[in-house]
Amino acid sequence: MIDFNNKGFFKLKQNAEYGERVTTLLLDDEHVVDAYKSMRDGVVFTNKRIIAVNVQGLTGSKKDFTSLPYKNIVAYSIETSGTFDLDSELEVYFSALGKVRFEFSGKTSMVEISRLIGGYVLK
Repeated sequence: MIDFNNKGFFKLKQNAEYGERVTTLLLDDEHVVDAYKSMRDGVVFTNKRIIAVNVQGLTGSKKDFTSLPYKNIVAYSIETSGTFDLDSELEVYFSALGKVRFEFSGKTSMVEISRLIGGYVLK
């Protein structure tokens, strides 16, 4: 499983094409909503879960996929970017797992991410 406490893991920018990396893992009624990528790693938001992708090794052929279902979220927090600090953050608290933190760089719409998660969690 991915070490979400490692701050160097995620500095993500929106990248719709990154979602293609997880299509073989998706259920029949599941689809990619949004995707974000760092140098090699990434995170994909679907209509059922968050999938964190950790690309490993020199060649990048080995990958760790961590599935984080929305149904297990007990709380979440967003931090939007500021005038001089363009980074933003998403912290998601999962039952039995604890806190998972994602850092975004550039102009990421944290409001959209919050609405996406809230739409599935607060039903």
